[in-house]
Amino acid sequence: MDETAARKRIQELGRQLRYHAYLYYVRDDPEISDADYDRMFRELMALEEAFPHWREPDSPTLRVGGEPLSAFREFRHSTPMLSLANAFSRGELLEFESRARRILKKAGPFRYALSPKIDGLAVELVYENGRLVAGATRGNGEVGEDVTSNLLTIKTIPTRLEPFGAAEPLPVPELLTVRGEVYMRLSDFEEMDEARRRRGEEPFANPRNAAAGSIRQLDPKVAASRPLRFFAHSAGEIRGGDYGAESSFWQAVEAFGFELPPGLARCTGMEEVLEKVASFEQARHGLDFEADGLVVKFDDWALQRALGAVSHHPRWAIAYKYPPNEEKTRVREIVLQVGRTGAVTPVAVLEPVQVGGVEVSRATLHNEEEVLRKDVRVGDVVYVRRAGEVIPEVVRVVLSERDGEPPPFKMPTTCPVCGAELERSEGEVVWRCSGAACPARLKAAIQHFASRKAMDIDGLGEKLVDQMVEKGMVRTPADLYGLDVAQVAGLERMAEKSASNLVEAIEASKTRPLHRLIFALGIFHVGEHTARVLARAFPSLPALAEADEEVLIALQDIGPVVADSITRFFRQTGNREIVARLAGAGVLAAMERPTTAEPGGRTEPGQRGAGLEGKTFVLTGVLEQLTRDRARELILERGGRVSGSVSRKTDYVIVGARPGSKAKKAATLGVGTLSEKEFLAMLGLETEPEGFPKLGERR
Repeated sequence: MDETAARKRIQELGRQLRYHAYLYYVRDDPEISDADYDRMFRELMALEEAFPHWREPDSPTLRVGGEPLSAFREFRHSTPMLSLANAFSRGELLEFESRARRILKKAGPFRYALSPKIDGLAVELVYENGRLVAGATRGNGEVGEDVTSNLLTIKTIPTRLEPFGAAEPLPVPELLTVRGEVYMRLSDFEEMDEARRRRGEEPFANPRNAAAGSIRQLDPKVAASRPLRFFAHSAGEIRGGDYGAESSFWQAVEAFGFELPPGLARCTGMEEVLEKVASFEQARHGLDFEADGLVVKFDDWALQRALGAVSHHPRWAIAYKYPPNEEKTRVREIVLQVGRTGAVTPVAVLEPVQVGGVEVSRATLHNEEEVLRKDVRVGDVVYVRRAGEVIPEVVRVVLSERDGEPPPFKMPTTCPVCGAELERSEGEVVWRCSGAACPARLKAAIQHFASRKAMDIDGLGEKLVDQMVEKGMVRTPADLYGLDVAQVAGLERMAEKSASNLVEAIEASKTRPLHRLIFALGIFHVGEHTARVLARAFPSLPALAEADEEVLIALQDIGPVVADSITRFFRQTGNREIVARLAGAGVLAAMERPTTAEPGGRTEPGQRGAGLEGKTFVLTGVLEQLTRDRARELILERGGRVSGSVSRKTDYVIVGARPGSKAKKAATLGVGTLSEKEFLAMLGLETEPEGFPKLGERR
């Protein structure tokens, strides 16, 4: 191909890829298959490699992430990115309008533009003649950090302003700065955190921290590997165009390929605003992103200019904040908790407080960096919330109520349980105990081994494990299979009957499926999914123990890091002894051969005993015969996948009673749905199989 043809083809491929990315990521309405998109992408990469001088500065190939930076440069915003004043009541919104009336000397009614207040990382994007030339964090409002290389990896940020979505010609301004929030969908965040847990990595505290941390990575490939998205919400500086109103600006940037948050509205008069504020309070809980309020702006830009700003915030906008599910309490102590992988987590011991109807007396502080960033100290008054309405966490310190100058938190250098040195790998925020014989690690490992998703030993709780380890009865998971009724009955609060039940439960666990045994061993980076992959590839635990890295890497979803972790685990003499002792005790977990579907084609409801290889399922609503975990197990056992969100790649959505928005999205996208009965029929289990728990029962 000659130079002229190469340049023309590179330009054409770039435009086609940008157009199809817009359809896929913003409109959720792709015209071509993923395979066709990938073929065009590979062709463009090959041409750019052969003709690097024709590579465009906003090429779609930049999405994969460039070379790591040594540091971020400062970026000075051309117009300040001001904070917003907050309103917490109807009266404060009415006062906001009253102040505006006094300044404008107009009675109204005024038109307002409303948008969700997204809990993300505020950034600004700079476009010159339609090309993205820079992107920066808000920083202090005047000066931020230039994070262009990371923002380029976000697929919902257009690298070029092309009005794909415009019904009529739309001029591109000479200069346009677009402001918005980098965020993660809740469903994407949950999947990412679950994958991190499977790999033995520390999960993120919340979607906002994950998004902010990803954008501030010096290696753009890290940002590229995470499910970051961008919502546009306002303009900074504009030259060569004036949209006249906030709502008109939204229409323009949407046509240029930006994603706008759901819930945008234009209201006339404050009464209509108040109605929208009231209705959105409940509606926000059904969104797939975190929103803690509504931003209320004067829609007319001429009025915005007339109202102006004070030093900290504009007079033409205000953020209405909903009451958070947070409570105040005091930190009595900061202790360290040691997990089975040796991860050492700071935990705040609190004066008990009711949060969302649950008494909370301990809250995670996540890691040393988080404690120091929030500056949590013993004796501080803090706000606590239940992250994701489950895990209690410290949100912030009430500095005005701090008594004196208590000493700041200092991470110890040794394990609080065994005294071994704490170590931290490069690039990690988590400190780990280096002591292989640490009792805390052993207790956590035994609890994990006996947990429901592992060997499912009913009755073996935390207090029993503590006693067994402290009395020297159990030093490895294999020791559980040597316990007798008399030994167990000798423990505190254990009668002979309960001791007999526990020994029977331990005996019953000997025939658990192989994937459960692999997961139960607690191999670093091996979660439930990876354990199933290994169980389908090897006939027994001893066979897996003999596998080398080359064989492991050849398996689907097993990369070099996981393969190295597995082989290192089985190279350790102590671990090989555990494997031998488990086999000697009669733990006979064997390879499961999943039933496969009829050759050639999609599995349909009513096709009995179906295998689900390659199929993706989403669960929504309340199931009657199965728990969510059991339904998930059945899918995974047959080679399927379970996702937290519905997309065009989803094969089926299993719909229970009182389904959520996922059922509606399935209907919109044309994704097949199954009732619980149809799902069981697909698996050849039309009636409730023996061992299936009723709703609310523990397996």
